[in-house]
Amino acid sequence: MKGLQMFWADAKKARRIKTYMWKHNVKFHQLSYREMEHLRQFRRDVTKCLFLGIISIPPFANYLVFLLMYLFPRQLLIQHFWTPKQQIDFLDIYHALRKQSHPEILGYLERVIPLVSDAGLRWHMTELCTKIQHGTHPAIHDILALRECFSNHPLGMNQLHALQMKALSRAMLLTPYLPSFLLRHRLKTHTTVIHQLDKALAKLGIGHLTPQEVKSACYLRGLNSTHIAEERCRTWLGEWLQISCSLKEAELSLLLHNVVLLSINYTGSRR
Repeated sequence: MKGLQMFWADAKKARRIKTYMWKHNVKFHQLSYREMEHLRQFRRDVTKCLFLGIISIPPFANYLVFLLMYLFPRQLLIQHFWTPKQQIDFLDIYHALRKQSHPEILGYLERVIPLVSDAGLRWHMTELCTKIQHGTHPAIHDILALRECFSNHPLGMNQLHALQMKALSRAMLLTPYLPSFLLRHRLKTHTTVIHQLDKALAKLGIGHLTPQEVKSACYLRGLNSTHIAEERCRTWLGEWLQISCSLKEAELSLLLHNVVLLSINYTGSRR
């Protein structure tokens, strides 16, 4: 019942935001950070609930749905219906799943180094990959030095190969089981939304976020924040925003890869 009440409150808040957008002709990226984040999360929750609604349509299927929800709460229920222990355990499971794609993504970055035409960029890419392979957390300037590589060939969003997009989708907790053109579209859309959230968050200021909002923001961007102290999370989120707010729309492939580059060796994130 508590989960239903929370979901209903979220639905009413989402409706108020959408009504405000319609009445005042406001676009998604023009909303405040908390309004944007609320709509983003609510859309994902609704998608999960719709699946339950569809499989419960046949006669007497609702009994089966209740059994499935009991047996598979992580896959079928939204966070409102998880216990506090389940929230920690399930977030750990999801992070372990996305961590499985990290070696594949880093391996691909190493393989494309010879394809980078500029000698200076090749050196920077080699240095970054070496640092990460040796367990070093990269500096902001190490990542931003490569923005040109991610704006066009070989790592621009439109130049990514199907296997690389599948690995990046897993790192973003998106389904990889789609045709290439849909994978590319979803990755572009998801990364653009995060970029818009980052701009709104930079405007608001990290200091105005509650501890839970900080943890959720870090987790969305690739860091397993459930076992990291709040101040460490704020520091990491500040590094992410410095990178994100420095990027143009054509360079968003770097932000997509940053989910791995910035989180993989951060202190406390290897659980």
